[in-house]
Amino acid sequence: MKTTQKLHDIGQSLWLDNITRGLLSSGTLQRYIEKLSITGLTSNPTIFDHAIKNSHDYDEAISQKMKEGKSGEALFFELAIEDLKQAADLFRPIYDRTNGVDGWVSLEVSPLLARDTARTLSAAKALHARAGRPNLFIKIPGTSAGLPAIEEAIFAGVPINVTLLFSGAQYVAAAEAYLRGIERRIVAGLNPDVGSVASLFVSRWDVAVDEKAPEALRNQLGIAIAGETYERYRALLDSPRWKRILNAGARSQRLLWASTGTKDPKASDILYVQALALPFTVNTMPEATLKALAAHEEFGEALPSNHGEKLAEFATAGIDTGAVAAQLLEEGVTSFAKSWKDLLACIASKSQVLKAA
Repeated sequence: MKTTQKLHDIGQSLWLDNITRGLLSSGTLQRYIEKLSITGLTSNPTIFDHAIKNSHDYDEAISQKMKEGKSGEALFFELAIEDLKQAADLFRPIYDRTNGVDGWVSLEVSPLLARDTARTLSAAKALHARAGRPNLFIKIPGTSAGLPAIEEAIFAGVPINVTLLFSGAQYVAAAEAYLRGIERRIVAGLNPDVGSVASLFVSRWDVAVDEKAPEALRNQLGIAIAGETYERYRALLDSPRWKRILNAGARSQRLLWASTGTKDPKASDILYVQALALPFTVNTMPEATLKALAAHEEFGEALPSNHGEKLAEFATAGIDTGAVAAQLLEEGVTSFAKSWKDLLACIASKSQVLKAA
């Protein structure tokens, strides 16, 4: 049995953190579904930027859309929705078979809206309606402005992937936004079955403290933060409030591990996959990590239970995890905005080249 399938056997979904038109047209994504147990995928602006910049797969579509008078953000969303609709259709049998637990794809609202609640909500509704696929999440960041947009989107019946979460406290705030949206649907007599995942970014923690942490604690902070968050997650799932919405026909918002590719070349290529092999979760991983996992016959033991002690060791070493979490969120918002601008610049540049040709 492949290690990729073993994750499913312990109760974890395995998603791909990548999408390109080439993955779709070549049949590679279908092979990943059939051979490597992939049951969903996530996307982001950087992924699309690289896909458009480093291939000619989008040239024909860009040329056609330019003739239709489209450019910039409008042109990009047409490209992205075309890709994600095709991917959503590939995963639809999984979505149907699991009654909506699995088989999802994700599309992000413009990161430039991260501090604008009203425009984030409007964009989320519009993008989901345009895609016309029940198994498509809209990604909204778990910022202070994003949280009320998440609640309102869930209340409106839009499935949400909460992104840019870095701490247990931030996860709980996102989960409560989801709960409020579902509770309001129940009061309003609406169907409470609206899908959602909450995406905790893991490896960025270890990159952030790489030069500050003692060697003995190297590559251990992200896993410790994930462990503390997982405890909060399981406590919420067992809470009376959560059980009430489940009893009314809702489903659990699942915790998703994001940024699970190993950044340290000296560490195991499946460091975070191994540690975070936990039930009731999703792991979305880059292609390189997926292939590395498939090449392993075993992936060892999951998350150690001593994350509280580990976090105390980091505190003793002078690392303020609260401050680091705030720093990572701010850097994440800035980085996503930069990726978005790079993506639009890439489309503009490619458009000019194609126009000249």
